[in-house]
Amino acid sequence: MDTGNRRTVFLLAFLAALLVAAACAPTEEQGQSAGDAEIPDEVLIGATLPLTGEEADVGGYFKEGYELAFEQINDAGGLQLGDQKVPVKLQLLDDTTNQQTAANLGQKLVDDGASALLGTYSTDLVQAQSTVAEQNQIPYVNGGGAATAIYQRGYEWIFGALAPIQSLAISQMKWIDIHQDKGQLPKPAEIAVIWENTSHGEDYLAGIQKFAEQSGGDYKVVMDESFELDTKDYSAILGKVEAEDVDFFMADAHLPDFLTMHRQYIARGLCHDIRTYGARGSEQDAIEVIGQENVTYILSAVWWNDLLVENQPKVNEDFIRLFKQKYGRVPEWYGALSYDTARALFTAMENAGSVDPEAVREALASLEMESVVPFGTLSFPEETGYQADYAFLVQQNTPSGSSPIIYPNELATGPGIPKNPNC
Repeated sequence: MDTGNRRTVFLLAFLAALLVAAACAPTEEQGQSAGDAEIPDEVLIGATLPLTGEEADVGGYFKEGYELAFEQINDAGGLQLGDQKVPVKLQLLDDTTNQQTAANLGQKLVDDGASALLGTYSTDLVQAQSTVAEQNQIPYVNGGGAATAIYQRGYEWIFGALAPIQSLAISQMKWIDIHQDKGQLPKPAEIAVIWENTSHGEDYLAGIQKFAEQSGGDYKVVMDESFELDTKDYSAILGKVEAEDVDFFMADAHLPDFLTMHRQYIARGLCHDIRTYGARGSEQDAIEVIGQENVTYILSAVWWNDLLVENQPKVNEDFIRLFKQKYGRVPEWYGALSYDTARALFTAMENAGSVDPEAVREALASLEMESVVPFGTLSFPEETGYQADYAFLVQQNTPSGSSPIIYPNELATGPGIPKNPNC
């Protein structure tokens, strides 16, 4: 082939290559859509709650916190994913306070395309449902399960906004110890611990036992008795409490069991220097069902309280204001923790700049955000199995109907009465 023909063939081949490249190259519009493929038009987040069954009242409170958080972020245009604002949708189902239903519906939400899951309420339900999230490798953030057993399974996709129940029990004991040292409570003191037969209850018992063992004999657990969830008759347990003649009655119970147990406690005419039902006692439901005079001086230790405004981030004040505007009443800790649980997931997605599961999981693991919880910071430390760990607020009901924070001292809003004057 002569030189002219070779040049002609080369030129034709070069032009053909340019034409192929031009045909394959995306237009500007095509390039944008390809780059935006990981960011959906709407972010779907799934959740279940016990909206019927034994935990329906608390499930309803959690629902309020979730819905407020979704409303707030959508009113601001949605999640900030990169340079886009994307609306977020909550798909919420009723798990009927049933473990198997909670697990099955968790899988349904994953199958429906949820980018992440917000957890249900109650240790047993969270424990069952979180396994589904771990198996599917989808982020699961919950404010309804505080038992350490949930976070000691080596799971990588489960994040808990509730500080551990052992810390709840120890916080109550620390306040008691201050007043025992002042001579205002018996020393040594004998304790009856009544605990629900779950990992939640085991944690409560362990916290009190640990404190007693380290007290050098100042406290002695002379009775520990478990009960099944949704027990209707506590006469046998309360009979043992009466026979032991202890100084402190320290029970751990979910709200329905607290109400049943305490009504029977009152009916038997029992009275102890210290009475506590773990996180229960200050709820408005209890006052309405049992009567103000019957819940006076009960101690509780909670993850949040609306009195918690001094030296807290503005997000706490904003939450209280928005909740009152939407629901016409002061929030309790349930709504605060579900609100912050949703905020934690939103913040992680925005920090990740996408809804990619692994990116969101990494953002949750490194999260440190301003929060409504005591001292104002929420994080999920790896060393605790991604369970938050912060101070509990010890409260005490007063005859006036208020329940001031009495411990820790830095956050206290009123004094406590160390020895029940009704005894």
